[in-house]
Amino acid sequence: MTVTQPDISAIEQEVAQHSRPFQLLRDQIHNVVVGQEELLDGLIMGILCNGHVLIEGVPGLAKTTAVSTLSKCISTGFQRIQFTPDLLPADLLGTLVYRPSDGEFTVKKGPIFSNLVLADEINRAPAKVQSALLEAMQERQVTIGEHTYPMDDPFLVMATQNPIEQEGTYPLPEAQVDRFMLKLIVDYPTPEEEREILDRMARSSGMPEVEAVTDPESIRAARKTVDKIHIDDRVKDYIVELVVSTRDPSRHGVPIEGLVDFGGSPRATISLTMAARANAFLAGRGYVLPQDVKDVAHTVLRHRLIVSYEAEAEELNSDDLIDRLLDHVPVP
Repeated sequence: MTVTQPDISAIEQEVAQHSRPFQLLRDQIHNVVVGQEELLDGLIMGILCNGHVLIEGVPGLAKTTAVSTLSKCISTGFQRIQFTPDLLPADLLGTLVYRPSDGEFTVKKGPIFSNLVLADEINRAPAKVQSALLEAMQERQVTIGEHTYPMDDPFLVMATQNPIEQEGTYPLPEAQVDRFMLKLIVDYPTPEEEREILDRMARSSGMPEVEAVTDPESIRAARKTVDKIHIDDRVKDYIVELVVSTRDPSRHGVPIEGLVDFGGSPRATISLTMAARANAFLAGRGYVLPQDVKDVAHTVLRHRLIVSYEAEAEELNSDDLIDRLLDHVPVP
């Protein structure tokens, strides 16, 4: 059924009402973080879509600062977990503790039981610890002993990682990488931005103060509005064609044949749709444009396209292949 113009107008009224806290949220984070627009928009999209976010960049580019500042701007729980090579799954999830007084075991919950969880330098811990996050991220529950405990709402994992070329890093398992809705790449600031960073941060008094501008109730209300944003059938078909073409490039003659070992799964299709809706929401629209899909395609797909040795030999990364995809799949 086609959504009529009055319906879209009503949705846009809701968007105007519920998007205001997130504009304030972006402004508050900008009091601390200079530039990095893709990073900030990606973090806010993760909150709006109830999707986990993976942030990659070399040390010193404000990855941890951005997430911790975001947490201060939301009246909700926050835990920062520093991942190290000697971290154990129980350190993350919790464990059973024996009480000699009554001979019973009690559950001591780990730091993952919070609303916003910053998994700092996640790829510096071994695979067994990284895999311990899988149940919490996908099922939003944790099993300790014989009992299963639901996570709070909202529950988001925002993980930072260093490039795998860095000393002491472990590559994340593909199954876990796919659990992240978005992967954000943080690059070096421009000279102008770096000068502003110098003026703002080169002092002993610490970072600028921020204030809480939203809460879980506002986040849940905004999510309901995001879910209402209209997507035309032709835009839905475009999203499907983009993802399917990562697995079958011959559909539209995309020149990535032999350069991708594994393409996007249906989870990529769902994430691309949700992120496009969030992008329209932040732009103040009640409907999704093809450009919204293009705007979020790299952050949704870059970690889901596993490039082949041939691509690496040609010094091509997943972002290069997504560029080819967007150039060749017909836009409605």
